[in-house]
Amino acid sequence: MSKETFEIIENVALLRTADTGWTRELSKVSWYHKPTTIDIRWWSPQKEKAGKGVSLTMEEAQLLLEGLQKCLSIEKMEV
Repeated sequence: MSKETFEIIENVALLRTADTGWTRELSKVSWYHKPTTIDIRWWSPQKEKAGKGVSLTMEEAQLLLEGLQKCLSIEKMEV
């Protein structure tokens, strides 16, 4: 079984810290030396292990951003 390889290109935002010290972060990551993805994922305290999360291409991240902006603007109008 091949070892998981990744390079964290940029830590963009810390979203949550669990009692265990693991953090959910928004990051730019290169998995297995492939093009950079936008990740929302759990990371161990020293970033040596990646937990469950989602990887998005830049195009998918743009569509997600547009969808979030739409959802958030609707919620803002309802308040």
